[in-house]
Amino acid sequence: MYDFFAPTVNFFGNGSVEVVGERCEILGGKKALIVTDKFLKGLENGPVTKVVNSLNKVGINVAYFDGVEPNPKDYNIYDGLKEYQEKECDLIITVGGGSAHDCGKGIGIAATHDGDLYENYAGIEKLQHPLPPIVCVNTTAGTGSEVTRHCVITNVEKKIKYVIVSWRNTPLVSINDPELMIDKPASLTAATGMDALTHAIESYISLGANAVTDSMAIQAIKLISDNLRQAVANGRNMIARDNMTNASLLAGMAFNNAGLGYVHAMAHQLGGLYDIPHGIANAVLLPHVLEYNMISDLEKFANIAEFMGENIEGISKRDAAFKAIEAIKNLSKDVNIPSNLQVLGVKSSDFELMARLALEDGNAGSNPIQGTEKDIIGIFKAAY
Repeated sequence: MYDFFAPTVNFFGNGSVEVVGERCEILGGKKALIVTDKFLKGLENGPVTKVVNSLNKVGINVAYFDGVEPNPKDYNIYDGLKEYQEKECDLIITVGGGSAHDCGKGIGIAATHDGDLYENYAGIEKLQHPLPPIVCVNTTAGTGSEVTRHCVITNVEKKIKYVIVSWRNTPLVSINDPELMIDKPASLTAATGMDALTHAIESYISLGANAVTDSMAIQAIKLISDNLRQAVANGRNMIARDNMTNASLLAGMAFNNAGLGYVHAMAHQLGGLYDIPHGIANAVLLPHVLEYNMISDLEKFANIAEFMGENIEGISKRDAAFKAIEAIKNLSKDVNIPSNLQVLGVKSSDFELMARLALEDGNAGSNPIQGTEKDIIGIFKAAY
C-alpha cells in the first residue's frame, strides 16, 4: 500500500497566472498576503503585478511580505507572520521559486501552530491544524515546492536547514506559467533545472519509489535532459521553458511521494552552514552520491543513462550505469554549474559535522543504501 499527495488543482501554460483571482475567490479569500522577494515585488509588470491585477478583478485585497531570502530563514517566517496577522489576511499567495513557497508555508504553519517551528515541528507529520489556503505562483522551474508537502527552513542560530513534512503543507493551487520565467537569469535557470533533475533521479532510486512516482520521475528526467540546455541558452525559448515547467512539477510530485536521499540530506547542510543555493549544492553532489548508490540497482541506473539520451546498446548494466553519471556531469558542465565544493568556499574541516547532521536529515532514510557517517564524509571528500 502507498499514498499519494498532490495539490487539488494545477494550472499550466502561457497566461495561466490570470486564474489566480478566480481560484482565490473560490477558496473564499478576502485578503491575501503575497509572499515574495523585493526584486519580484519591484519588477514593473512582473509576476507580482500580474497576480495583483487578477485579484483586483474579483475584489480581493492584498498585503505584502517581500522579505523572502534564498534558503528562507526562520526570521523571514516570523516577519511574514507579523504582516499576515496585523493585516488580517486569510489567504497566502506565494510568488517566486522554492524560497517564496517554503516561506509562505512556514508563515501558514506559524499562523496556526504555537511554539518554535524547529523544536516542535521539524520532521514528518507533526502538524495538528489546517493551514490557511495557500496558492503558489511559480516563477522558476526546479524546486517543486509549489506541489509538495515539504517546508524547508533555515534555523539561523543553529545553522541547520530543516524540513517540516506534512500533508497539511500541500498547496491547494499551483500555477506554472512559463511566461513568468522568460527573464530569469541563465544561472538561476541552470541551478533550478539541476535541482529538478536531482528530485527526479533521487525519487526514481528512492526506497519509497513506486510505479506512479517512477512514471513521473522518468518523464521528468527525459524532459530535463532534452530542454535544460536550451532554456539556459535562450530564456525566451518558450518550448524549452514550458517543458522545464512540466518537468519540475512532475519531479516535485515524484519526490513528494517517493522521498529523496543523501543528495538532499547533504545539500541541506551546505545550505544551512554556508547559505549555498540549493540547486547548486544538489548539482555538485549528485554524481558523487549516485556513484555511491550505484550498486543498489544497476538496472535503474542504466535506465537513467537511456532516459538521458545515452546509447547503452551492447554494454553491461554496470558500464551503462557509469554512463548515467557521466551524462549528469556533462549536463552540469554545459549549464555552467560550479565543478566542486572547494570553489564554493566549503571547508573540509566541516565535513564531520555536516555528515552527522546529514544522517539526521529526514531525506536520509529513503536513500537506497543506508550508510555511515564515514561514508558521507567520503562523499563530501569526493565532491571537494
